[in-house]
Amino acid sequence: MTSSPAPKTSAKADKRSDFFRVTLEQYSMMVIFVVLFVAASIWVENFATLNNMKTLLLQIVQVGIAACAMLFLLATGDFDLSPGAVVALSGVIAAVVTNRTGSVALGFAAGITAGSLVGLLNGVLVAKAGISAMIATLGTQQITRGLTFITSGGKAVGVSNEGFYWIGSYQLFGFLPIPVLVMGCFFAVFGYLLGRTIFGRNSLAIGGNAEAAKLAGINVARTRIIIFTLLGFCAAVAGIILASQMTSGQPNEGLGLELRVIAACVLGGVSLSGGIGTMMGTIVGVLIMGMLQDVMNLLRIETFWQYVVSGAVLLAAVLIDRLKQRRTA
Repeated sequence: MTSSPAPKTSAKADKRSDFFRVTLEQYSMMVIFVVLFVAASIWVENFATLNNMKTLLLQIVQVGIAACAMLFLLATGDFDLSPGAVVALSGVIAAVVTNRTGSVALGFAAGITAGSLVGLLNGVLVAKAGISAMIATLGTQQITRGLTFITSGGKAVGVSNEGFYWIGSYQLFGFLPIPVLVMGCFFAVFGYLLGRTIFGRNSLAIGGNAEAAKLAGINVARTRIIIFTLLGFCAAVAGIILASQMTSGQPNEGLGLELRVIAACVLGGVSLSGGIGTMMGTIVGVLIMGMLQDVMNLLRIETFWQYVVSGAVLLAAVLIDRLKQRRTA
């Protein structure tokens, strides 16, 4: 009779164990980021300087903006291989239209429209035509890259209008670069959409179980098309910012961007099978990817080896996702 309290004690211990396990899974990448940041600050010369922090943030702008919409796409169980090509296309079109019309606003609008249309096409091909996301977006990636070279004539498109450079070079209050501010606004808006709106909940529900989402009254096809279009829009904004920073539209820009974006999202806890993802985790993943790139640049590691490291990080991110799925199962 005296042994009756034992099950209660065991139950409490199990609850504590589950709590610590879940907490560790949720914040593991945050801990890794902090550890890597501290280690880089100690052992990598010039890493923990104000100028380098500004450089690091500027380096992650394109990946960060595109990751906002890629998070939603991965949450629904899809992915997109065309953002890198859209970055190049939007920058080139913005430069060409600005040169021909003399209007920076028209140039930016044309670039954003082009990128959004590519995203819309991806959504229709996947959600309506039933083509797999990999095949559809790989095809549009090649088409978009080809149109970029055709539009630019295969060379950089310089812009003489100084207003074109403003978004890429101006610093608010003398220290906050506009591209970083834009990225922060995207993080805030898409974080709100994911966590506080029906659209965000529907996106996660589709990734969790698309058939159940349909039975619950969610228009799955329309939601997927909207998300693909949003990713095209985000990639276009990232491309225009990059073109503004470089003072020209570059047809070769954005190569491999989509893989870095996917790796950043998965590192941040977004599941490739869909249904799981947070904006805070995605931000941490973007920062980790950017910090690794920055450290390699400071250590003057050759570009060829940087490709190796980037590929290894992508594989590690996918492996972590698979291990999480097995543990959950």
